[in-house]
Amino acid sequence: MSRVVVIGGGPAGLTAAHELTELGHPAVVFEKDGQVGGIARTVTYRGYRFDIGGHRFFTKSREIQRLWEEIMGDDFLVRPRLSRIYYRDTFFHYPLRPLNALAGLGPVEAVRILASYCHARLFPEVEERTFEQWVVNRFGRRLFEIFFQTYTEKVWGIPCSEIEADWAAQRIKNLDLKVAVKNALLGKGRQSGEVVTTLIDRFHYPRLGPGMLWERWRERLEARGTPVELGAEVERLHHEDSRVVAATVRRKSGVDRVEARHFISTMPVRTLVRSLDPAPPPSVVVAADRLRYRDFLTVVLIVEEAELFPDNWIYIHSPEVRVGRIQNFKNWSPDMVPDPGTTSLGLEYFVQAGDDLWSREDADLIDLASREVARLGLVDRRRVRDGTVLRMHKAYPVYDSEYRASLSTIREWLAGLENLQLIGRNGQHRYNNQDHSMLTGLLAARNVAGANHDVWAVNVEDAYHEVVSPGDRLVPSEAREETLEELLASAFARYDALALGAAVGIVAAVGLFLMTVLAVLHEPGDPGRALSLLGQVLLGYQVSWGGALVGALGAGGVGFALGWVVARAINLLIRWEEILLYREFESMPTLDPLETVGP
Repeated sequence: MSRVVVIGGGPAGLTAAHELTELGHPAVVFEKDGQVGGIARTVTYRGYRFDIGGHRFFTKSREIQRLWEEIMGDDFLVRPRLSRIYYRDTFFHYPLRPLNALAGLGPVEAVRILASYCHARLFPEVEERTFEQWVVNRFGRRLFEIFFQTYTEKVWGIPCSEIEADWAAQRIKNLDLKVAVKNALLGKGRQSGEVVTTLIDRFHYPRLGPGMLWERWRERLEARGTPVELGAEVERLHHEDSRVVAATVRRKSGVDRVEARHFISTMPVRTLVRSLDPAPPPSVVVAADRLRYRDFLTVVLIVEEAELFPDNWIYIHSPEVRVGRIQNFKNWSPDMVPDPGTTSLGLEYFVQAGDDLWSREDADLIDLASREVARLGLVDRRRVRDGTVLRMHKAYPVYDSEYRASLSTIREWLAGLENLQLIGRNGQHRYNNQDHSMLTGLLAARNVAGANHDVWAVNVEDAYHEVVSPGDRLVPSEAREETLEELLASAFARYDALALGAAVGIVAAVGLFLMTVLAVLHEPGDPGRALSLLGQVLLGYQVSWGGALVGALGAGGVGFALGWVVARAINLLIRWEEILLYREFESMPTLDPLETVGP
């Protein structure tokens, strides 16, 4: 009766069990599958190992990093990162590199992207409710259409206008076109001491895949007396008087009732609600049924080639093929393949259980994947020697327009069960990274020991875990209150000097170019005396066809400098006003500056 029941043997559940063991609280882990690791497992086929999606090991938490290194030791490799985007029969480096992107898209498309970006910065969407609005505000609509829309809709199976902005805020936080361009020009993904996750050029990775870590984790738990039961599915959670009192567990040997004082669940929220006995109110059940998930299948191809391409993975934005992403497992770790003369590829398809792809025979899927990878020019189809298929239910919680309200309803009711905690990606219906899921497990275990952590605060703070700045305290995140200075800074919008400079520069360049051309065409014998006076300001400018180009470059440079200076000057004035307000509020310590004053 003293045990803690942990439901699920993925990163969150195993970490919770580990911490409970460290704190002296006996626990048992029930995992319904025959293997630990959840979506972070590694599957083996004829000696070839592959992930369910690639799993980079990168974290801002020193505690999580220490655990990884402690368990993996010398098998924790540091691997280089290379990823590209496939679009319009062309491969683009990701993160974007200006010369590579320009060569692939062409100058006309590049100008459209820049103009679209400037427009978005000067006239942003007022609200950021959807993924589309969030991305357009940071990248511009044209770049959204090229590098975000097709791939994202392939992943989720719904329009970007129906995906909540929360997903983008968690997955690509702190990255915008300005940062991407700066990183491409300055290199190494570093800006003012900050590293942006999407731009990190190396990462840790277990020698035999992420499953190697979780198998060792399980062995360590069992050696210390904490059982991890595989093939044990929790079917019912029985509760009474605001507490969960027991779990009904189905094993191969039969069905048992297991009582405990505390329960930590990583099972999908929808499944959890349906497992409660007695059942929650109808409104809670309806809310749970509204939660949606995206399923996933990987078609692994064994190719008789020692080297195919240098990428760890490639994003496929092309709509004419159904594959969404391609992993090259050998480039994650050479030991993922048993024969160095071969390569294993994982073609990832984002699906719904029961749809046409999910229901196809494995042989048909292997044939489809072979044809698509050949169409992309990556593999000679005749070199494909073998293949296998892995299907994964509920791989990704969907952030659609109904998820927030539904999850709020469920959380409000579940708060009445004082000894039940929800952790992990599916346990919280949140697109957590592996380290975030582990952090929720750590905090939940400490709550069992008497702490009072909010496990829902992980991965919601403004400083995203995967952005590392000098001096960061790399500890599990907890909710914190904003300082007065931070509140004032967020209340006063700043001008983007780069965007304003670019906008003014483009207008000046295009304007002078057109006026010069019109002058040459209209008065070929006496070409624009007034315009010719600009030659005294813009070196080399004259009213001629060549002068039109020289003038456009000069006017663009002058316009950019003017816009940049104006933006910086306005920002200085705004900062001065902030300082005055800050000092005023500091002199009134009993008054909350954001307090609503009313009758």
